[in-house]
Amino acid sequence: MQTNKTIIEFKNIVKTYGLGEAKTYALNGVSFTIKQGEFIAIMGASGSGKSTSMNMIGCLDKPSSGEYLFNGINVEKLNRNQMAILRRNYLGFVFQGFNLLGRTSALENVELPLIYRKVPLAQRKILALKALEKVGLGSVSHHTPAELSGGQQQRVAIARAIVTNPLVLLADEPTGNLDSIKSVEIMNLLKELNEESGITIIMVTHEEEMAKYANRIIYFRDGHIDDSLKKGYK
Repeated sequence: MQTNKTIIEFKNIVKTYGLGEAKTYALNGVSFTIKQGEFIAIMGASGSGKSTSMNMIGCLDKPSSGEYLFNGINVEKLNRNQMAILRRNYLGFVFQGFNLLGRTSALENVELPLIYRKVPLAQRKILALKALEKVGLGSVSHHTPAELSGGQQQRVAIARAIVTNPLVLLADEPTGNLDSIKSVEIMNLLKELNEESGITIIMVTHEEEMAKYANRIIYFRDGHIDDSLKKGYK
């Protein structure tokens, strides 16, 4: 369901830390665009700039220079509250460590983003259950994380990320804590959400087998995008 609409654009993004001789470049002149409905994998060695880019896309950080446009909005001109609103209303996050609340049910975990949006209780439960059903977990909605497998916990985390119907889903090493079989299940789920629901997905991964599920791979090296690493992928 990819469209021609550009939803994310980096224009000569630079991100530095430190001053003087201690100054380091996490990103050094990075430019790329992502269209609505794409499934993008971001790869690179530790320190290559991929995590910094994801933090910036997720409105958790701002560039030192350059422009970041999200759905046409110039993000670096937003204040902290405006960035929080953008994150809450347009982005979903999935992490390697699941980040579920251990003493609450799967349903209650999925409800959390809706609480921040002040959605009424009855509507929250309906939306949360629909999200769990979308990831194949409607039957275990009242189970706590301890009663679920690692793959099921990650599905709950994905349900929590999509319950607000975000424009973009950011997945940071979503299969990093899973075995190969569960990893494939999660990647098939992400692919299905991308193709059938039209959610734009941006995923950081160090696993080339997982990256192959994406429509396109962006490789980072030493703060730059390195097109020489494409290795024949799309």
